[in-house]
Amino acid sequence: ERNALVNIHNRVKVFAEAQRASVQDVEVDIPGGKAGHTVSPCKAAGCYAPGGRYPLPSSVIMTAVTARAAGCEKVILSSPRPAPITMAAAHIANVDIFLCVGGAQGIFSMAYGIPSSTAGIEVPSCDVIVGPGNKWVTAAKSMVNGHCGIDMLAGPSEVLVICDDTANAKVVAADLIAQAEHDVVARAILLSTDAATIDAINAELDAQLSSLPEPNQSTAREAMKQSFAVLCKDINEAVSLSDDIAPEHLEIQTRNAMEVGSRCANYGGLFVGTDAAEVLGDYGAGPNHTLPTGGTGRYTGGLSVFNFLRIRTWMRVDDKVGSQSMVEDSIVMARLEGLEGHARAAEARKL
Repeated sequence: ERNALVNIHNRVKVFAEAQRASVQDVEVDIPGGKAGHTVSPCKAAGCYAPGGRYPLPSSVIMTAVTARAAGCEKVILSSPRPAPITMAAAHIANVDIFLCVGGAQGIFSMAYGIPSSTAGIEVPSCDVIVGPGNKWVTAAKSMVNGHCGIDMLAGPSEVLVICDDTANAKVVAADLIAQAEHDVVARAILLSTDAATIDAINAELDAQLSSLPEPNQSTAREAMKQSFAVLCKDINEAVSLSDDIAPEHLEIQTRNAMEVGSRCANYGGLFVGTDAAEVLGDYGAGPNHTLPTGGTGRYTGGLSVFNFLRIRTWMRVDDKVGSQSMVEDSIVMARLEGLEGHARAAEARKL
């Protein structure tokens, strides 16, 4: 178990550090001076890891390791009734403070902080709070949003598989069940161009669900009630439907899978080919498993170091003579907008 945690930690850390290295400070010339942006982490990050039906140490690693890679000075973790494996994940992820509290109470504790206790431990007010949770966690995150930043308002988990007649029915069914066992409100969606493949996958679902232990089986069967399959006339229709749904997890199990995947525009995480199981993403291939749900992949992406970074701009004028074209433009634009005070502030910089 320790080796698995360490390996997952290392892969997530490598990926997150590569993301951090992809964005750098910038400086460009402007009339008479320089302008640019700086990239810096927020000071305190709050990470939430669910602890309801099952312990989720992977969520500890996905959130806390990413915050550390961004450069946050303090990383606070909140999770109810932590199992030993959850506490081990927090240790490996180098969490500073572990709050053994969940739900809205955990979110509010991280958002507003907790004064120093008799033990001398003070929980700072976190600048950003991230991580998945139930509807109470999501409601609390929506309430503190603005007081601090949040990653997203996550809904029920979902997977969508696009497949054709080359798909392995046993593998596809296993992937659908893997998502369905998360929660009774999870969704497993199948889009296929081949009716026989859909029939084969349905048969595999029946067989594999029957052998699933409890409570996983009951959970997955309930989730299947709002799951569905669609027979598509071709791959283009499947891609179009997938983009409309914008699933949290999108698997491509077709001929030329990478080409099909590159045509998909809206999703949280993309898993290309039969062997790129979504569960490998859950357990630390590298990319983060905290992903947008409920169609929000149309305008946002998953948790990353960027959730903990601030990109702030600056400008400097060193040459007053060289800046005059910019000053004149500002005077003209200010008066076009009816802002005389702005125009006069710019005029104060004229030669």
